[in-house]
Amino acid sequence: MSSKIQASHILVKTEQEANVALYDITHGKDFAEVAKQISLCPSKKQGGDLGWFSRGMMVKPFEDAAFSLGKGNISKPVQTQFGWHIIKVTDTA
Repeated sequence: MSSKIQASHILVKTEQEANVALYDITHGKDFAEVAKQISLCPSKKQGGDLGWFSRGMMVKPFEDAAFSLGKGNISKPVQTQFGWHIIKVTDTA
């Protein structure tokens, strides 16, 4: 199990918006470009890149989803108090 991961995310208000983003990404759109276009998080300027983090640094639903993914994998929509996220793990350590 990874102790640290590098991940990107897309944050939107509704589950429907998250599902549309996930559909677009799984059908050929670039994750970073979708993040830049629709994400509500300031990380959108970096294509959603959150950098490296370890357990305990993110809210639990986000963390649980992110750490359950393998490198290169993309989550289904994940709800937190901030909204709905699509998470992509870009590296593990």
